[in-house]
Amino acid sequence: MKKCSFTDQRERIVAEAISPVASELRLLDAADLISLLRFELYGNLSDLVSSAAELYFHPGTVVFGSGGDYRLEWGGPPEIVLDIEIKPRGITIYSQLTLTNEQAGLDIKHIAFHESCGDPDANSRMLEERLNEARFVKGQASPLYG
Repeated sequence: MKKCSFTDQRERIVAEAISPVASELRLLDAADLISLLRFELYGNLSDLVSSAAELYFHPGTVVFGSGGDYRLEWGGPPEIVLDIEIKPRGITIYSQLTLTNEQAGLDIKHIAFHESCGDPDANSRMLEERLNEARFVKGQASPLYG
């Protein structure tokens, strides 16, 4: 995505929203993810991403994209890059999620607003609202259990 004044803000919004999904994916063995990428077993990767995302988002909101990459050097930690599509209502976000042994990072390649407001700040607010809508809402605590 061409970097502009509101790119960092939108990457922060999206990264914050999908951080639990990235944490779930980081629980997987790096060697398994690398082998799935190396042998182009994209259906399996899609299942893993969907399984991690279904804990936090409505089905179909966070899905595996069209591929990925990895970096694995002698003596260095593995780094796995997965193409991820995030689809809250009325918006499609094409991004790459980078997983390392200590953290995850997000690089947005393109955001498609199906109905743009015309104002970048309003679009950023809409992005945040739509991502919040797509999350599962935790139920209220029962009075019996405090």
